[in-house]
Amino acid sequence: QVQLVESGGGLVQPGGSLRLSCAASGSIFKINTMGWYRQAPGKQRELVAAITSSGSTNYADSVKGRFTISRDNAKKTVYLQMNMLKPEDTAVYYCNVDGYLNFISTYRSWGQGTQVTVSS
Repeated sequence: QVQLVESGGGLVQPGGSLRLSCAASGSIFKINTMGWYRQAPGKQRELVAAITSSGSTNYADSVKGRFTISRDNAKKTVYLQMNMLKPEDTAVYYCNVDGYLNFISTYRSWGQGTQVTVSS
């Protein structure tokens, strides 16, 4: 079983910053891609950022230049540094990881979600 624990969400003013963390635990053989998704009320869930085991990153156009994804493999943790936050960034943010439980079994796990609210 793979568990993801998210932290760092909250209320912040426009232009402010937040740092989200997601720590994975459980019986994990290997973690491949780690990423962050978000879903705002009335909108579809979208990929915000992702990072592969080799360090390759991918960002949604709406957050490029403002958000930075990183990972600490020793801690099995992925981070999302969010700067210059805008009201339209308000959403529930979900951590996602995929990888291998063993040599033949793969997994894809989701965090419980953390609320990010950008408002004055």
